[in-house]
Amino acid sequence: MHELHQDVDANRRVSDRALEGDQIERGAPARSAANTEIVAPDDGEGAPQPLGRRFLRPETLVSFAIAGAILFFVVRGLRIDPAAVWDNVRRADPWFLLAALAVWYGIFVVRALRWRGMLSRVGVDAAYGYAMPTLGGIYEILVLSWFANCVVPAKLGDAYRCYLLKRESRVPFSTGLGTVVAERLTDLLVLCVAMAAAGALVFGRRLPDEATRAFELGVVLVLVAAVGLAVMWLSRHALQRRLPRRVQEQYGRLHGAIFGSLRRPAPVLAVGAVIWLGEGLRFWLVSRSLGDTLPFSVALFIALMGALLTTIPVTPAGLGVVEAGTGAVMVGVLGLDPDLSFAIIFLDRVVSYWSLIAIGLVVYLRRFGREARLGTARAAA
Repeated sequence: MHELHQDVDANRRVSDRALEGDQIERGAPARSAANTEIVAPDDGEGAPQPLGRRFLRPETLVSFAIAGAILFFVVRGLRIDPAAVWDNVRRADPWFLLAALAVWYGIFVVRALRWRGMLSRVGVDAAYGYAMPTLGGIYEILVLSWFANCVVPAKLGDAYRCYLLKRESRVPFSTGLGTVVAERLTDLLVLCVAMAAAGALVFGRRLPDEATRAFELGVVLVLVAAVGLAVMWLSRHALQRRLPRRVQEQYGRLHGAIFGSLRRPAPVLAVGAVIWLGEGLRFWLVSRSLGDTLPFSVALFIALMGALLTTIPVTPAGLGVVEAGTGAVMVGVLGLDPDLSFAIIFLDRVVSYWSLIAIGLVVYLRRFGREARLGTARAAA
């Protein structure tokens, strides 16, 4: 055991000396190693395929076909009348829908501030020589990340976020991915706690089967994440020594970014609570646009359940899966009118899914054009 401690201490001293040298070369001011996990500069790590190619892959097209099939069976199973749904949609109050849109895209500002803070905790900021995007630039990256999640399955938008950050600021892909993993894990933990609290308010001690299955999914994901983090923390050096040298560096950055950005988790968890409350507020505003008087606790529970169902990587952003799960609770458990319920769900997905596709596509094409012009200018120079 004593030899193991000596080995760990020696590795840390070597790492600290390397980091000090990197700071000197880049002319960055020193920081306390106790407060910040420093990352190395980009070394040309690989990144995911461009988004356009991913969208045209067969598995993406199949995922949309699966989503369409699920929606078809939901409409038939809940005996929804599309004409009645459309009548409800047409009478929606646009001011409440605009308020829901404002809340939804305001949440991205909160997410951008949090991610910038998490990146700074691991030494990814201007103080260490990184040409970091402005808050507006980080906001754009997040919107494009969510846009990617809406058009390709398996949550590949999270990897796309790290790819964009790497292209813009030369931040190692594994470092960006580590902060995203930490962010997602804290969001999942807060989501499960908030969903349990909202479920207790709505249903008391007897949670319906549909909600129980969704909650069990969240608990399983949290437990798997906790075990994974424990294994990473306890076996880092033993595992890292067995990896190829290049992979060792990438794993070290991933490990450092995950645990470095979670050193003081309270602010990250608090921001997560604000985000999920915002999601509930968005759903409540959508329901109010149709004159429905859903209690906020019910709107919060349904919104959180929908968010949890998006983690199922079968379809893009849980398309079809979210509608099926939330519809089953609203109609089968809460006893709400099927046509009105589906109108609420449809409008909420217009706000949180379809608007992201429309706005994200515009942002994506604008960014693509800007990068193309820059490439032409550099070639001409």
